[in-house]
Amino acid sequence: MYKQEFEKLVAIMKQLRKECPWDKAQSAESLRQYILEEAYETIEAIDNRNWEELRKELGDLLLQIVFQAEIAEEMGRFTLLDVIENINKKLIERHPHVFGEVTVRNAEEVKENWEQIKVKKENRNSILEGLPRNMSALLLAQRIQDKASHVGFDWNEPGDVVQKIEEEIQELKQSMDSENLAEIEYEIGDLFFSIVNLCRFYKINAEDSLRQASNKFVKRFKAMEQKLTKLKIPIRNASLEEMDKLWEEVKQESENKK
Repeated sequence: MYKQEFEKLVAIMKQLRKECPWDKAQSAESLRQYILEEAYETIEAIDNRNWEELRKELGDLLLQIVFQAEIAEEMGRFTLLDVIENINKKLIERHPHVFGEVTVRNAEEVKENWEQIKVKKENRNSILEGLPRNMSALLLAQRIQDKASHVGFDWNEPGDVVQKIEEEIQELKQSMDSENLAEIEYEIGDLFFSIVNLCRFYKINAEDSLRQASNKFVKRFKAMEQKLTKLKIPIRNASLEEMDKLWEEVKQESENKK
Protein backbone atom coordinates (compact mmCIF):
# COMPACT_ATOMS: atom_id res chain seq x y z
CA MET A 1 0.00 0.00 0.00
CA TYR A 2 2.79 2.45 0.91
CA LYS A 3 4.63 1.68 -2.32
CA GLN A 4 1.50 1.99 -4.43
CA GLU A 5 0.45 5.37 -3.00
CA PHE A 6 3.97 6.78 -3.14
CA GLU A 7 4.37 5.76 -6.77
CA LYS A 8 0.99 7.38 -7.47
CA LEU A 9 2.23 10.65 -5.92
CA VAL A 10 5.36 10.59 -8.08
CA ALA A 11 3.28 9.86 -11.19
CA ILE A 12 0.93 12.76 -10.41
CA MET A 13 3.90 15.07 -9.99
CA LYS A 14 5.37 14.02 -13.34
CA GLN A 15 2.04 14.63 -15.05
CA LEU A 16 1.66 18.04 -13.45
CA ARG A 17 5.11 19.03 -14.66
CA LYS A 18 4.05 18.17 -18.21
CA GLU A 19 0.48 19.47 -18.28
CA CYS A 20 0.00 22.19 -15.62
CA PRO A 21 1.29 25.66 -16.65
CA TRP A 22 2.01 26.69 -13.06
CA ASP A 23 3.85 23.50 -12.12
CA LYS A 24 5.83 23.58 -15.37
CA ALA A 25 6.96 27.14 -14.62
CA GLN A 26 8.44 26.30 -11.21
CA SER A 27 12.14 25.91 -10.43
CA ALA A 28 14.10 24.76 -7.40
CA GLU A 29 14.58 28.43 -6.50
CA SER A 30 10.94 29.48 -6.92
CA LEU A 31 9.79 26.67 -4.61
CA ARG A 32 12.06 27.62 -1.70
CA GLN A 33 9.40 29.80 -0.06
CA TYR A 34 6.89 26.96 -0.10
CA ILE A 35 9.26 24.56 1.64
CA LEU A 36 9.66 27.05 4.46
CA GLU A 37 5.95 27.85 4.54
CA GLU A 38 4.92 24.20 4.70
CA ALA A 39 7.50 23.51 7.41
CA TYR A 40 6.12 26.32 9.57
CA GLU A 41 2.55 25.15 9.04
CA THR A 42 3.61 21.65 10.06
CA ILE A 43 5.18 23.03 13.24
CA GLU A 44 2.01 24.98 13.99
CA ALA A 45 -0.08 21.81 13.67
CA ILE A 46 2.29 20.03 16.07
CA ASP A 47 2.14 22.90 18.56
CA ASN A 48 -1.67 22.86 18.43
CA ARG A 49 -1.68 19.06 18.73
CA ASN A 50 -4.04 19.10 15.75
CA TRP A 51 -3.42 15.64 14.36
CA GLU A 52 -5.81 15.95 11.44
CA GLU A 53 -4.08 19.15 10.34
CA LEU A 54 -0.68 17.56 10.89
CA ARG A 55 -1.65 14.71 8.57
CA LYS A 56 -2.43 17.25 5.85
CA GLU A 57 0.65 19.38 6.44
CA LEU A 58 3.01 16.42 6.34
CA GLY A 59 1.53 15.60 2.95
CA ASP A 60 2.16 19.16 1.75
CA LEU A 61 5.73 18.93 3.02
CA LEU A 62 6.24 15.60 1.27
CA LEU A 63 4.96 17.16 -1.95
CA GLN A 64 7.73 19.76 -1.81
CA ILE A 65 10.36 17.01 -1.53
CA VAL A 66 8.92 15.11 -4.48
CA PHE A 67 8.60 18.37 -6.46
CA GLN A 68 12.25 19.31 -5.90
CA ALA A 69 13.43 15.80 -6.77
CA GLU A 70 11.39 15.77 -9.97
CA ILE A 71 12.91 19.07 -11.11
CA ALA A 72 16.40 17.76 -10.30
CA GLU A 73 15.74 14.57 -12.28
CA GLU A 74 14.55 16.56 -15.30
CA MET A 75 17.83 18.48 -15.22
CA GLY A 76 19.88 15.30 -14.89
CA ARG A 77 21.18 16.13 -11.42
CA PHE A 78 19.73 13.32 -9.29
CA THR A 79 16.53 11.33 -8.81
CA LEU A 80 14.08 10.79 -5.98
CA LEU A 81 15.50 7.29 -5.66
CA ASP A 82 18.94 8.84 -5.06
CA VAL A 83 17.43 10.95 -2.29
CA ILE A 84 15.87 7.93 -0.59
CA GLU A 85 18.98 5.76 -0.95
CA ASN A 86 21.12 8.55 0.47
CA ILE A 87 19.02 9.02 3.60
CA ASN A 88 18.83 5.24 4.15
CA LYS A 89 22.60 4.99 3.96
CA LYS A 90 23.08 7.97 6.27
CA LEU A 91 20.70 6.62 8.91
CA ILE A 92 22.54 3.29 9.01
CA GLU A 93 25.96 4.98 9.18
CA ARG A 94 24.90 7.43 11.89
CA HIS A 95 23.37 4.72 14.10
CA PRO A 96 26.18 2.19 14.67
CA HIS A 97 24.60 1.38 18.05
CA VAL A 98 21.59 -0.02 16.16
CA PHE A 99 23.11 -1.34 12.93
CA GLY A 100 26.61 -2.03 14.25
CA GLU A 101 28.41 -3.03 17.41
CA VAL A 102 28.79 0.36 19.14
CA THR A 103 27.33 0.59 22.65
CA VAL A 104 25.69 3.74 24.00
CA ARG A 105 24.23 4.48 27.41
CA ASN A 106 21.80 7.29 26.61
CA ALA A 107 20.42 9.68 23.99
CA GLU A 108 23.21 12.19 24.65
CA GLU A 109 25.87 9.68 23.62
CA VAL A 110 23.89 8.94 20.47
CA LYS A 111 23.96 12.65 19.65
CA GLU A 112 27.71 12.89 20.31
CA ASN A 113 28.40 9.89 18.07
CA TRP A 114 26.25 11.45 15.35
CA GLU A 115 28.33 14.64 15.39
CA GLN A 116 31.65 12.79 15.43
CA ILE A 117 30.64 10.57 12.51
CA LYS A 118 29.43 13.62 10.59
CA VAL A 119 32.75 15.46 10.98
CA LYS A 120 34.76 12.40 9.86
CA LYS A 121 32.43 11.40 7.02
CA GLU A 122 32.17 14.87 5.50
CA ASN A 123 35.86 15.67 6.05
CA ARG A 124 35.14 18.97 7.76
CA ASN A 125 37.84 21.28 9.07
CA SER A 126 35.64 22.56 11.88
CA ILE A 127 32.83 21.07 13.96
CA LEU A 128 30.89 24.25 13.22
CA GLU A 129 30.91 23.66 9.46
CA GLY A 130 27.75 22.44 7.74
CA LEU A 131 25.23 24.64 9.51
CA PRO A 132 22.87 26.31 7.01
CA ARG A 133 23.24 30.06 7.39
CA ASN A 134 19.68 30.64 6.21
CA MET A 135 18.09 28.95 9.22
CA SER A 136 16.52 31.21 11.83
CA ALA A 137 19.03 33.14 13.93
CA LEU A 138 17.78 31.61 17.20
CA LEU A 139 18.02 28.06 15.90
CA LEU A 140 21.44 28.74 14.36
CA ALA A 141 22.74 30.13 17.66
CA GLN A 142 21.49 27.09 19.55
CA ARG A 143 23.02 24.65 17.05
CA ILE A 144 26.38 26.47 17.16
CA GLN A 145 26.44 26.34 20.96
CA ASP A 146 25.31 22.73 20.97
CA LYS A 147 28.13 21.68 18.65
CA ALA A 148 30.74 23.64 20.65
CA SER A 149 29.55 21.98 23.87
CA HIS A 150 30.30 18.51 22.46
CA VAL A 151 34.03 19.28 22.59
CA GLY A 152 33.85 20.75 26.10
CA PHE A 153 33.67 24.43 25.15
CA ASP A 154 30.80 25.23 27.49
CA TRP A 155 29.80 26.78 30.80
CA ASN A 156 29.82 24.53 33.85
CA GLU A 157 26.33 25.33 35.10
CA PRO A 158 23.29 27.54 34.35
CA GLY A 159 24.35 30.05 37.03
CA ASP A 160 27.43 30.86 34.95
CA VAL A 161 25.21 31.62 31.97
CA VAL A 162 22.95 33.88 34.06
CA GLN A 163 26.04 35.78 35.20
CA LYS A 164 27.02 36.19 31.54
CA ILE A 165 23.53 37.46 30.72
CA GLU A 166 23.76 40.05 33.49
CA GLU A 167 27.16 41.08 32.15
CA GLU A 168 25.72 41.50 28.64
CA ILE A 169 22.83 43.60 30.01
CA GLN A 170 25.32 45.96 31.64
CA GLU A 171 27.26 46.25 28.40
CA LEU A 172 24.01 46.94 26.55
CA LYS A 173 23.13 49.71 29.00
CA GLN A 174 26.53 51.29 28.42
CA SER A 175 26.04 51.20 24.65
CA MET A 176 22.58 52.75 25.08
CA ASP A 177 24.13 55.61 27.04
CA SER A 178 26.51 56.25 24.14
CA GLU A 179 23.54 56.19 21.67
CA ASN A 180 25.74 54.35 19.17
CA LEU A 181 23.19 52.31 17.19
CA ALA A 182 25.80 49.94 15.74
CA GLU A 183 27.12 49.21 19.23
CA ILE A 184 23.60 48.77 20.61
CA GLU A 185 22.80 46.25 17.88
CA TYR A 186 26.04 44.40 18.60
CA GLU A 187 25.32 44.17 22.34
CA ILE A 188 21.70 43.08 21.80
CA GLY A 189 23.05 40.26 19.63
CA ASP A 190 25.39 39.18 22.43
CA LEU A 191 22.46 39.25 24.86
CA PHE A 192 20.33 37.09 22.55
CA PHE A 193 23.19 34.64 22.16
CA SER A 194 23.62 34.31 25.93
CA ILE A 195 19.88 33.81 26.50
CA VAL A 196 19.87 31.06 23.87
CA ASN A 197 22.69 29.44 25.82
CA LEU A 198 20.52 29.42 28.94
CA CYS A 199 17.74 27.75 26.96
CA ARG A 200 20.17 25.07 25.82
CA PHE A 201 21.26 24.32 29.40
CA TYR A 202 17.67 23.49 30.30
CA LYS A 203 17.15 21.59 27.01
CA ILE A 204 14.63 24.22 25.91
CA ASN A 205 14.37 24.98 22.22
CA ALA A 206 14.88 28.75 21.99
CA GLU A 207 12.80 28.98 18.83
CA ASP A 208 9.86 27.19 20.48
CA SER A 209 10.18 29.26 23.63
CA LEU A 210 10.03 32.57 21.75
CA ARG A 211 7.19 31.33 19.53
CA GLN A 212 5.19 30.39 22.63
CA ALA A 213 5.80 33.84 24.09
CA SER A 214 4.69 35.46 20.82
CA ASN A 215 1.56 33.32 20.67
CA LYS A 216 0.76 34.19 24.28
CA PHE A 217 1.17 37.89 23.54
CA VAL A 218 -1.15 37.65 20.51
CA LYS A 219 -3.80 35.79 22.52
CA ARG A 220 -3.71 38.30 25.36
CA PHE A 221 -3.64 41.28 23.01
CA LYS A 222 -6.75 40.03 21.21
CA ALA A 223 -8.48 39.51 24.55
CA MET A 224 -7.58 43.08 25.49
CA GLU A 225 -9.05 44.29 22.18
CA GLN A 226 -12.28 42.45 22.95
CA LYS A 227 -12.51 44.18 26.33
CA LEU A 228 -12.00 47.55 24.66
CA THR A 229 -14.74 46.71 22.16
CA LYS A 230 -17.16 45.92 25.01
CA LEU A 231 -16.29 49.30 26.54
CA LYS A 232 -16.90 50.91 23.12
CA ILE A 233 -13.35 52.28 23.06
CA PRO A 234 -11.59 52.07 19.66
CA ILE A 235 -8.10 50.71 20.31
CA ARG A 236 -6.52 53.61 18.44
CA ASN A 237 -8.23 56.01 20.85
CA ALA A 238 -7.39 54.05 24.00
CA SER A 239 -4.75 55.48 26.30
CA LEU A 240 -1.74 53.48 27.38
CA GLU A 241 -3.11 53.50 30.93
CA GLU A 242 -6.43 52.01 29.76
CA MET A 243 -4.68 49.31 27.75
CA ASP A 244 -2.29 48.50 30.61
CA LYS A 245 -5.22 48.10 33.01
CA LEU A 246 -7.07 45.74 30.66
CA TRP A 247 -3.84 43.88 29.87
CA GLU A 248 -3.37 43.12 33.56
CA GLU A 249 -6.98 41.91 33.76
CA VAL A 250 -6.42 39.56 30.83
CA LYS A 251 -3.14 38.36 32.30
CA GLN A 252 -4.77 37.63 35.66
CA GLU A 253 -7.66 35.80 34.00
CA SER A 254 -5.28 33.60 32.01
CA GLU A 255 -3.24 32.86 35.14
CA ASN A 256 -6.39 31.83 37.01
CA LYS A 257 -7.23 29.34 34.28
CA LYS A 258 -3.98 27.43 34.75
